[in-house]
Amino acid sequence: MGDAVRLLLIWLGTVSVLALLLFGWDKGMARLGRRRIPELALWWAALMGGGVGAALGMRLFRHKIRKGAFRIGMPLLALLQLGLLAWAALG
Repeated sequence: MGDAVRLLLIWLGTVSVLALLLFGWDKGMARLGRRRIPELALWWAALMGGGVGAALGMRLFRHKIRKGAFRIGMPLLALLQLGLLAWAALG
């Protein structure tokens, strides 16, 4: 595995963990009726490489699953980011 692929894997993994934690935190705050994480922040975490963590967080915490943009967008971002990783690994 090349250095670039390794760095990409570390980046995507780290940001995915962050996105997963953000979705979990937001769900917890929603249950408590407390201040929430803005949807834009959730989107940015996913766009910056956390698509896999965001999609997993949606399923794991059953959070934002009724919103069509999230239900379609997060898994799509996850697939695109995994495709980027596969492309980098094969290229």
